[in-house]
Amino acid sequence: MKKPLRALAVQRLVWHGRTDRGRVRPNNEDAFLGLKFDAREAQLLGKLGEAELVDDNFAFAVSDGMGGARAGEFASRIALDKITKLLPHSFQPAKRQTAAAAERVLTELFRQVHRALKYLGDCYDECGQMEATLSLCWFTPGRMFFGHVGDSRIYHFSKATGGIKQLTQDDTYVGWLLREGRISEWEARTHPRRNVLQKALGGGNQFVNPQVGSVACAARDVFLLCTDGLTEGLYTHTLSDLLRMGAADGNPADRLVAAALAQDGRDNLTALVIEVR
Repeated sequence: MKKPLRALAVQRLVWHGRTDRGRVRPNNEDAFLGLKFDAREAQLLGKLGEAELVDDNFAFAVSDGMGGARAGEFASRIALDKITKLLPHSFQPAKRQTAAAAERVLTELFRQVHRALKYLGDCYDECGQMEATLSLCWFTPGRMFFGHVGDSRIYHFSKATGGIKQLTQDDTYVGWLLREGRISEWEARTHPRRNVLQKALGGGNQFVNPQVGSVACAARDVFLLCTDGLTEGLYTHTLSDLLRMGAADGNPADRLVAAALAQDGRDNLTALVIEVR
């Protein structure tokens, strides 16, 4: 007699977010988003919470805006607002969602955000040349799809192995030098061109092809989305140490931002931590 199949364990997501204008900037051009959605509706999430990952999908994103006056603030918020309107239209039940389809959706989403920012920049002088980075994680049961443009980052930390990996590539010349092994992490952090973007949404860029991909997500995995202000103050090994502590030891986003402020704080900084349980 065959034994009955065991039901798959239901995954839970626990998230914490924090953004800060830093010690120097007069305003905060960073923004972050948490979104729960299905084919019928989308619900904005608070900066901390937890939920079962079963019938609904979840999206989390960070964006760093750039531009004159307050255009940077508008750019990051417009980028995130587009996600709330576009992503729910692409909802599919987990058993019907494929990696290829999800990556096509993310590619089109990023292109629409780019077109929206570019259109506003062309129409209004005060929005001229406004740009934004965007890093997005889309969670479905057992898998996380991601899209990225700019120098904000997505990290994947496994508590099971203790290893941390940067999933996204910085769209900068300095980021390329680091990936090629031509400079060290310390040299990248002190390079005079470290903040010069080669690719961003909006601005003078005619076309933007985002980096898209996916990874399996299992219990005890942690994902960190952050802007460059956070990583200006913290080395990768420090990020790993702070993420290893987990939510049981307090708000991990608060912990990351506080540590980065203590070390640097010259830029706006944002951390969004999602733990799979």
